[in-house]
Amino acid sequence: MRINFFLFTIILILIAPVVPAQSIGTYLGDEEILNAQTKQVNQFFRRFNCEESTDGKRYYDGDPLFRNLQLRNQYLSILFDEESRIITPEIKSTFIEDVLDKSNPDFLNFHGGDWFAEVSTIFQFKGEEKKLTLFLRLQEEEVGSKWVITNVFFLPFSELFFNNQPKELKFIHPLSHELDFMNLIHVFSDKENVEHYMGREYHPDFLTLFIYEVKKSDLKFKAITGVKFHFFQIPGWYFELSDFNRKSKNSGWLISNLLKISEDEKDLLMKYIYHE
Repeated sequence: MRINFFLFTIILILIAPVVPAQSIGTYLGDEEILNAQTKQVNQFFRRFNCEESTDGKRYYDGDPLFRNLQLRNQYLSILFDEESRIITPEIKSTFIEDVLDKSNPDFLNFHGGDWFAEVSTIFQFKGEEKKLTLFLRLQEEEVGSKWVITNVFFLPFSELFFNNQPKELKFIHPLSHELDFMNLIHVFSDKENVEHYMGREYHPDFLTLFIYEVKKSDLKFKAITGVKFHFFQIPGWYFELSDFNRKSKNSGWLISNLLKISEDEKDLLMKYIYHE
């Protein structure tokens, strides 16, 4: 339950009249900063769409301030990490202009897909603590939705596959069927290069490997070290959402990276995020 701050201040004055005025001003300032911070991801969605004010007041359909174009311009400009050296004023301005296009403004949709979470974790792997990255997305169900793990990056897995290019071409001879594929013994004795005998469409499935190692108890979850989100919902744009913990209004969940991208560049960026 949110405490009425005015009432709290009056009680404070009554029970502790010796508290200096400067201290009371500090409390008031702290509340103003706390309200301005984007403390939740859902709150980021609402403020991006101008469905909530910077002091936490909700706007609903029918309210003249709900998704108000002029007010959105103000709210969008404060949803960026102001200390970022990546986001230039020019690209920020262009992004806001595109989002607020009067003929077709863009809004974020929590259940609209095209955004996912990246969770940095620590797992114990065969007795050693290792970094492991999980990727999750929302999956819609008949009733409600849920987060599901869709991908994983783990360096020990990555190092197992296509780590070295063989000095010579690896292949199974096209007439091997005439020998009942007896030369497969050479394939499986060449453990370092066995993946090079697979079809060109082969791609290592790290998620299955991850589940396998968890089931064997060789991978044991220890801790979460960080969370961020990747958004592709705004046509022609990508942005990253990160959590900043600092004592200022420019704190909480803020846009920490911003790129203008084409569809081809989107595919390349997805591969980069997934370490593919």
